[in-house]
Amino acid sequence: MTIEQLVDVFASSGFNGRQLGDAAKLYARMIKEDATICLTVSGAMTPVGFGGIIKTLIERGFVDWIITTGANVYHEDHFAWGLPVKQGHFDVDDMELYKNEIVRIRDVYIKFYETLEAEDQIIQKMFEDKFNDEPFTTAEFCNMMGKISKEKSKHPEKSFITTAYEYDVPVYISTMKDSSLALNLAVHRLQNKVYSLDFVREIIEQAAILYNSKKSGILELGGGVPKNTAQQTGPLLDQILRRNDGGQDYVIQITDARPDTGGLSGATLQEGKSWGKVQDAHHGMITVYADATIAFPILALYVLSNQKSRKPKRLYKKLNGYYEKLSQDYFKTPGITRSKSKKVKKKN
Repeated sequence: MTIEQLVDVFASSGFNGRQLGDAAKLYARMIKEDATICLTVSGAMTPVGFGGIIKTLIERGFVDWIITTGANVYHEDHFAWGLPVKQGHFDVDDMELYKNEIVRIRDVYIKFYETLEAEDQIIQKMFEDKFNDEPFTTAEFCNMMGKISKEKSKHPEKSFITTAYEYDVPVYISTMKDSSLALNLAVHRLQNKVYSLDFVREIIEQAAILYNSKKSGILELGGGVPKNTAQQTGPLLDQILRRNDGGQDYVIQITDARPDTGGLSGATLQEGKSWGKVQDAHHGMITVYADATIAFPILALYVLSNQKSRKPKRLYKKLNGYYEKLSQDYFKTPGITRSKSKKVKKKN
């Protein structure tokens, strides 16, 4: 049986098997219609090795920009530098792990000194003299990280961060300060080196990607802040900047969170329509209630098996132009006037 046949079986069944089959076919449709595709990744997907799938999707042109957590970026870089990440077990005495200097992510083990401390030293050296006293976005941060790991690491081919750098795929970190990436900047900040994250600039860039796309879609692995960061592009354009663009055309959500608890991770995609996050509450949206480590490889393999590679959109190099286009159009809106404050140019 081929993956196409398996997906057809899923799609012709019921419950979440059917949702998974339909989601795989919707992902293929997004690719066929040349939609600008955002991948959001929450949870610890890179320590368990799923960065390789993301890397391949980037290379094939099936992911155009990414929003993830700092933890996923931090742990993905281990593979580029050849730092060990091992399979372990979840049923273990964590006091014993602590004594043996092993940290645990469910059933994945990482040595404290051989991996975490080594990675910390790498990050600290990377950014000792980068972005000091000048505003930056997390896309710029990840692009720089990808560049350095591409040029200096042992196995640059083993990280989607280096691949994102090669293919000009912007990687945004939705919660920069809530990760070891930011923690490692502390040693420099204590020496009075200032890091100014321009978070407003980057949410405008993200909205500008949507604004400059004929069609746009999101593949969401889990929920959390990455999910909301991608979906809030619609409200920023329409509610705040007074456009009438309507949000995303397509959204696929893979989650194990329930909607009745009221959290964003479990919120239905249909609910997002009330906020203007999506174009249509009845079409182009599918939620699969499943573990992303099971469902994501099936979706990825399906499109890799039956979709032709797309030319990379190379959005990173277009961000400045997208930003300026949105800015110019905003100030053409009736009733909006430009402030007389000094305009600061931003270079990507």
